[in-house]
Amino acid sequence: MNRIRDLREDMDLRQIDVSVATGIDQKTLSNYETGKTNPDSFSIIKLADFFNVSCDYLLGRTDEEKSDYDDLINRIEKIQNELDKIKKEIRKM
Repeated sequence: MNRIRDLREDMDLRQIDVSVATGIDQKTLSNYETGKTNPDSFSIIKLADFFNVSCDYLLGRTDEEKSDYDDLINRIEKIQNELDKIKKEIRKM
């Protein structure tokens, strides 16, 4: 999974930095980066979220870091959060 290493190095991070941020053991990250082991689905999602890329990009299925779908989901989540805030304000009235 060289993309993990590439993304980490692009952000000038050490493995321990990614480990602390994601909760994935540093030795496990090292094994992912060297190809000794493959990440499970939970780790893939954690790493994709941390690096702000799609799971498909992390897995090498696409060269696009983010898909239009991911961008749309992020926009919808932001709108939903804003709507939730507005609902709370209305209820206080």
